[in-house]
Amino acid sequence: VQLQASGGGLVQAGGSLRLSCAASGRTFSSYDMGWFRQAPGKEREFVAAISWSGGLTYYADSVKGRFTISRDNAKNTVYLQMNSLKPEDTAVYYCAAGQGRFPGRTEADFGSWGQGTQVTVSS
Repeated sequence: VQLQASGGGLVQAGGSLRLSCAASGRTFSSYDMGWFRQAPGKEREFVAAISWSGGLTYYADSVKGRFTISRDNAKNTVYLQMNSLKPEDTAVYYCAAGQGRFPGRTEADFGSWGQGTQVTVSS
């Protein structure tokens, strides 16, 4: 599956953004999906995951209560709604697809990756 992330941008602290990740191929609905992020000088970290059906979600503690992951299998798209953004949320955000045990929380759990979209939160 090929992934294309979009929706990043510059936002003030406290604001919101919604990221989208469009997938190609007819097997999107068989993949668990995840979002990761990488800030400058830091390792890529897990943000959120959603099961293939959308029935299960899992979040990193740092974003729980502020971010919501969702998917529309009819549109082959996964979303990340980000509210109450903080400067420490600044990073390149990547979507990923995997078929391992849910929830995948490491890069090794996801075999396909999008190109990343930049999110910058100003203070």
